[in-house]
Amino acid sequence: MYGFRIVDKLQKMNEDIKKEQLKYHSKRVLVSKEFAFDAAHHLHDYDGKCKNLHGHTYKVIFGVSGYLDSRGLAIDFGDLKEIWKNEIEIFLDHRYLNETLPPMNTTAENMVVWMYEKMVEALEQTERKKQYVGAKVEFVRLYETPTSYAEARREWMEIE
Repeated sequence: MYGFRIVDKLQKMNEDIKKEQLKYHSKRVLVSKEFAFDAAHHLHDYDGKCKNLHGHTYKVIFGVSGYLDSRGLAIDFGDLKEIWKNEIEIFLDHRYLNETLPPMNTTAENMVVWMYEKMVEALEQTERKKQYVGAKVEFVRLYETPTSYAEARREWMEIE
């Protein structure tokens, strides 16, 4: 078994590791962050039970790729959370989606593209674009239920 161990010496910047060593490689990498929200909606021009007002606990996963900065980060998980909280979730969590989203049928397929576009827009803001070199939204996956999701991928969004 593994026992609890206190490190012998805490690594110190400029003593044990140099600034130029923080960035281990120059490859593109994917960073992913998951969020959840609760919302109500109903579908138009639909004959199933989803034509009635109902709610879901949605889960959304954002995949963003980029090149490492001098610290070895492609994009800070905290910055993805900040974008989510301030620029996307405000339209979704505990909301009636038919009212807060642009005019659309609030299907997972429509919503996931809207979320993709909002994240792209957020990453293209001048300060973020400077900070996160080459950052690209690779995919957004929106789970409407634990076993059903819609996905938007960069290669699909950029061609059409």
